[in-house]
Parts: sequence; structure tokens; C-alpha cells
Amino acid sequence: MLFIYDIIRMKLMLGGRRMDIGSKIKKSRTDAKITQEQAAEALDISRQTVSNWENGKSYPDIVSVLRMSDLYGVSLDYLLKGEVSMKDYLDYVEESTNVVKSKVRLSKLILILSYLVIWAFNIMVSWFFSAESISEAQAGAFQWLVLPVATIVISLLIGKNDFWGKRKWFAPIGFSLMFLLSVYASYGMRENSIFNQIDLQTITLFFIGAIASVIGIVLGYAFFTVEKNTPESE
Repeated sequence: MLFIYDIIRMKLMLGGRRMDIGSKIKKSRTDAKITQEQAAEALDISRQTVSNWENGKSYPDIVSVLRMSDLYGVSLDYLLKGEVSMKDYLDYVEESTNVVKSKVRLSKLILILSYLVIWAFNIMVSWFFSAESISEAQAGAFQWLVLPVATIVISLLIGKNDFWGKRKWFAPIGFSLMFLLSVYASYGMRENSIFNQIDLQTITLFFIGAIASVIGIVLGYAFFTVEKNTPESE
């Protein structure tokens, strides 16, 4: 995987030395008797970001390091000394950012492919099992149980990870269209027919997909917001 290669490359670049700036940031903050909430407000960032820096889950850019040195009353040399050179630190931040981006891209791809596999499986159920083994009504019931649940779960993960930022709120439209395509692929193609007109059933299917997606995204984003505003141990 790309992000695994990036991690190995970063370790080689830094000569195997571990970045320990997080513990120095935390010690400087506690010595200055400043809480994570106060630091986040002063630095104009979220409290979760401060926590991530202190726990080594992510690293601040050089501007933030400078601001923290002023806020905590310590020198820039103290925060970076013994780690790596300034150039290496900047390179490290850039590389670690690329790793995060690679992991996020991979997670998005897995999410999309997972939904498409479930969607295709639903089509197969209709095509291969509606004939003799089970009734068309049973196949349809199975289909409309799995697809809405999958839509809610995938949408929940999109919201929880805040994938695509504000653009994630357009996802319900995409899921709605996938619902319509599922019906067409399941029954329309099999019966050599297409949606020649927009009827109540078509509108209902569109809104089922949209509502299922909205429910998932709202729930997921609620989890994301709570997690973002809940600090780890100081």
C-alpha cells in the first residue's frame, strides 16, 4: 500500500529517530498551567487537535510550533532540539500529512467498493433467485432490507469520518440514484423495460435512498462532533 511505503520512507529519512515533540508540547502546556481547552482557543484550533499533537497522533506545522513556544513561554529550540533539524521536521510534517491523505483515500475507496459489492449482490439475488428457489416477493423483501441497511451503515461511516467535508451532504442524492438503478437492473432489464414515466413508486424509492443516507450521515456526524470535542487525558 502507498501509505505503508510512505511510513517506511519517513523512518529512513529520519534515521530511525522517534519524533518526541508531542511529550514536550504537553509538558510545556502543563508547566504553564494551561488546559487543552485554553490552548485550543488561543491557537484557534480544536481541542482534539491539541490532544492529537500531544499524543503523537499528528504533528503541528511550524507556524503552530512557533505560536505554542510563545504561548507556553518556551523556546522553539527546546521544542525541536534533540529531534531533527528544522528542515527534516518540515519534511516530516509534509510526509506524515501525505500518509494521512493516503490512508483517507484508501478508506474512501474501500467504502465505495463495499457499497458497490453489496449493491451488485442485491441485483444477483433478484436475477438468480426470483425464478424458482424463492418467490419474487421474498427476493424483493431481502433486497429492500439489505440495501437500506447498507446505505445507512455506509453513510454513517462517511459522517463519522467526515469524508468529503461539506460535500458529503450531496451523498444522499447519489444513494437515491443507486436505489433507482437497483430497481431498473433487477426488474427493468430483466423484463426489457425501463422507467418510461415518473410514478409514485419511483419517487418513493428515490426518497427511501435519500432518507436512509441522511439518517446515516447525521448519526455519523454526531459521533464525529462528540469525538472531536472530547479530549483525551491531559
